[in-house]
Amino acid sequence: MVKNAFIPVISQEKKKENRGSIEFQVFNFTNKIRRLTSHLELHRKDYLSQRGLRKILGKRQRLLSYLSKKNVIRYKKLINQLDIRESQTH
Repeated sequence: MVKNAFIPVISQEKKKENRGSIEFQVFNFTNKIRRLTSHLELHRKDYLSQRGLRKILGKRQRLLSYLSKKNVIRYKKLINQLDIRESQTH
């Protein structure tokens, strides 16, 4: 399910040669977060995966706060595109 959503964005990004962009990184982190969340629904006591999830959440949050300070329009567009909540602290 997640892999299928990942394929079109990769093909778009290959054309742009822009895999280091903030949008692409946040998209990758969001896919990892969704995968780990579904894993943790089955394996509630997998504490190493919980730690990994918290680390990825922190990385994504730092990238999003950086983007919101640099370019609010790109930030809003990315938040709406990925369907994630806006951070409470900018």
